[in-house]
Amino acid sequence: MGNDWDGKLQHIFMSTAYAELREFLKEEYKNATIFPEMHDIWTALQCTPFSETKVVILGQDPYYRPNQAHGMSFSVKPGVALPPSLRNMFKELATDLQVELPTEGTLTGWATQGVLLLNAVLTVREGEPNSHKGKGWEVVTDEVIRQLNDKEERVVFILWGNEAKKKKALINQSKHVIIEGVHPSPLSAHRGFFGSRPYSRTNEALQEAGLTPIDWKKVSIGWPIP
Repeated sequence: MGNDWDGKLQHIFMSTAYAELREFLKEEYKNATIFPEMHDIWTALQCTPFSETKVVILGQDPYYRPNQAHGMSFSVKPGVALPPSLRNMFKELATDLQVELPTEGTLTGWATQGVLLLNAVLTVREGEPNSHKGKGWEVVTDEVIRQLNDKEERVVFILWGNEAKKKKALINQSKHVIIEGVHPSPLSAHRGFFGSRPYSRTNEALQEAGLTPIDWKKVSIGWPIP
């Protein structure tokens, strides 16, 4: 990662479980089309160091269609049409904060403000959602959540959908804040995502703890980060 996540996760990278995951991924990248590209797997942790993380938006696994995934949950590469879930996230953002509807879906502007855009599983086969679930990534991402849970400063965890909510058991809710709800996908967004005000609620929780709120209007600063 080239930042403080390296030390926080070193014991995981030295583990048997991670060695097995690496061997699995070598075969997958050799024999199938896997997203994101190998050099983009760690984008989320590279863009948002441990010390700067104050919000986590937890996704399930990367986009499984070409030219979308680049290592951050819900984010897409520059110039890529907005996927339905991200479009719904932006609709709620515009309503929640009374701002213009964003048109650029590369979420680097959020990431560089301390919003960790983490997926529970960091790779996927083309056209096969959840195809790398249970292959070892959960060991890594669970440890990311544990490390953030140990932070002295408040962290706001945004958990949308049942898969994300499974991480609740790793979070001390007396110290940190969980904002949970239905997933922003078209299948569920109308069952409570719209109108849930996650962005303003996140900023309220940060300000209560004396932390700088997120400028959610600052969605993208391009990719790679200037």
